[in-house]
Amino acid sequence: MSLIQTNLELIRTRMAAAARRTGRAPEEVRLVAVSKKQPVERINEAFACGQRLFGENYLQEAAEKIARLDQGIDWHFIGHLQSNKAGTAATLFGMIQTVDRLKIARALDRSLSDSGAGILPVLIQVNIGREPQKAGVAPEDCAALLKDIRDLPNIRARGLMVMPPFSADPEQTRPYFRQTRELAFALRAKGLLAVDGGLELSMGMSADYEAAIEEGATLIRVGSALFGERKS
Repeated sequence: MSLIQTNLELIRTRMAAAARRTGRAPEEVRLVAVSKKQPVERINEAFACGQRLFGENYLQEAAEKIARLDQGIDWHFIGHLQSNKAGTAATLFGMIQTVDRLKIARALDRSLSDSGAGILPVLIQVNIGREPQKAGVAPEDCAALLKDIRDLPNIRARGLMVMPPFSADPEQTRPYFRQTRELAFALRAKGLLAVDGGLELSMGMSADYEAAIEEGATLIRVGSALFGERKS
């Protein structure tokens, strides 16, 4: 058994256990394999083990990989997106997880309208830890952003994505996951989020995905725990 297969089975086992601890069905949570700076051979290996959802941070790198890899992969964009690259992102990815300003949302909407590609699901990136070096809309500004996005016909805000302040101790990030869940529920109750389908919460990475699942994550983004430490 390869290292990737071993890691993938361990992650899936822990995901299922974390879901069951809070009375959730394991299938409610999906793994986003963070494949930035990973060679296509490793992505293919994970694909062969049944992994179908992958997250990329850089558009040029992702475009090269997507062109080389077989069909059947669901790609999510999880990196910082510039408005002048929104058109490319809209054609490559099944979901954009990092919409944090109206300019990006409008650029995506225009591109989708021009291409006739259909409706694109997006997540709103929230700076839940209020860290100045990180992207994301402030929690208190989410409602205003979502009200504006609601008027864009080609994108649908399905949920929230967060990257809390890093800690090796999952209990230190747990409160941020809980705050994100409570914010998402409040926004959905106002009719601003996931009004026509399931709510998505993308939160939790290699060090804390089990705590994130216990607090309501539906998408976890795991790279190093699956592939090992990436190249610099």
